[in-house]
Amino acid sequence: MAKTRANLRSIDPVWDRIGQEARDAIADAPSLGAMFHGGLLQHDRFEDALGYRIAMKLESTEMSAQTIRDVADEAYAKDPDLVQAARADLVATMDRDPACHRLMQPLMFFKGYQAVQAYRLSHWLWQDGQADLAYFVQMRVSEVFGVDIHPAAKIGKGLMIDHAHSVVVGETAVVGDNVSMLHSVTLGGTGKQEEKRHPTIGNGVLIGAGAKVLGNITVGHCSRIAAGSVVLHDVPPMKTVAGVPAKIVGEAGCAQPALSMNHILLTED
Repeated sequence: MAKTRANLRSIDPVWDRIGQEARDAIADAPSLGAMFHGGLLQHDRFEDALGYRIAMKLESTEMSAQTIRDVADEAYAKDPDLVQAARADLVATMDRDPACHRLMQPLMFFKGYQAVQAYRLSHWLWQDGQADLAYFVQMRVSEVFGVDIHPAAKIGKGLMIDHAHSVVVGETAVVGDNVSMLHSVTLGGTGKQEEKRHPTIGNGVLIGAGAKVLGNITVGHCSRIAAGSVVLHDVPPMKTVAGVPAKIVGEAGCAQPALSMNHILLTED
């Protein structure tokens, strides 16, 4: 078994790179050796380190880190898509966040990345019929990271949440692939009806800091929502909206705004 795991690790360039980054970090700052060994180097696979990190962050007097780790290990073993989504989110953060210089940073230090991976675990539990455990994970994510994502919300791969403070995503929200959002974003409802009451965000959308997208509306793919906007109506694909309430102010400015992270609004003189 040990040989098999070693072989699996040797053909995983992402995990190999993270391991080398950890060894380099220890060489530069030996006082951090225990943290990097415990969080990264003692693990054979990326998903092992991910489960360990989530458990360390979410443990409490009500649930031990080992119990959470066991839940995560079961989820990753039964649903490999969880691990693939975590890898896509990791690469997205590396590519889009200029403050991210190493692949190990989101896994070890970035609460946006960690909160999203904990949400993905809660979503798996929700789909598996373990609603109360899913709610527990949601509660701890909110308490620890200041991010409140309902476990029933559906979120695609390649999500990057920068800074990740006061982010709220409601129960019936749907978020596509390769979306980027900043802090204080709300994907909320406008009433207490039980049916679909939260937004659907298309692929490649960029949502600026403090934006509120409310109600059962659709934000088209590759569009931009300016910081501080309140969006109450559908947004066509590849447009930029801004204001309170938000209105179309121009084109998206590029083919993939979520990847470029360009928030500048160009206006004519």
